[in-house]
Amino acid sequence: MLRFAVTLFAVITSSTCQKYGCLEGDTQKLKPSPEPSMQECTLYSKSSCCYADFTEQLAHSPVIKVSKSYWNRCGQLSKSCEDFTKKIECFYRCSPHAARWIHPNDTAAIQAVPLCQSFCDDWYEACKDDSICVRNWLTDWEWDQSGENHCKSKCIPYREVYANGTDMCQSMWGESFKVSKSSCLCLQMNKKDSIAIKYLLSESSEESSSSSSSSSEEYACQNKLLKFEKLKQKKGEQTR
Repeated sequence: MLRFAVTLFAVITSSTCQKYGCLEGDTQKLKPSPEPSMQECTLYSKSSCCYADFTEQLAHSPVIKVSKSYWNRCGQLSKSCEDFTKKIECFYRCSPHAARWIHPNDTAAIQAVPLCQSFCDDWYEACKDDSICVRNWLTDWEWDQSGENHCKSKCIPYREVYANGTDMCQSMWGESFKVSKSSCLCLQMNKKDSIAIKYLLSESSEESSSSSSSSSEEYACQNKLLKFEKLKQKKGEQTR
């Protein structure tokens, strides 16, 4: 009976996450809503799964701690590395789309979110000279009774822990992220994501895995992205 109750709870909460667009978590809402006063994670201010006050923890550099997790166990992150780490944290905590990739066994986790290869490579370049003492930020820490994280191993450079951007993206947050084979149907944690998500979440992408469907989605995404770039360039010229 207990096992059935736990299973039923998991199914209900999973359905709830998918319905409202927010993951289960101590900083997430039940459903996304506007947060115009966000100090960070402003990419999601029009529809956010986190409250504005959460972003205060990310608003000042260097970031020391987010919730009970310290970012400086091996010294402060460089500004460039910290910026990428913030983007990942913002997506997980605040994106109204994160729950679309909810982990089947954990309603507070994500699985196989497609990241662009270029994003992962840039993230690796930004962090490779910083130091870290864990390979998997979700499981490899030693947690004390208050829930704070501590190193179990010595601090070494990122470049000695991860072979490249792909290895880092697919290891640092466990199963949370994967590197996409597409250069368009993937997330870069910027405004372009709205285009990718439109096609990633379309019925044809979800219900059909045929190569022809994938090709048509890729083509549509690339065309939309090209128009986005041209419009952005045009706006830039008008403001000069």
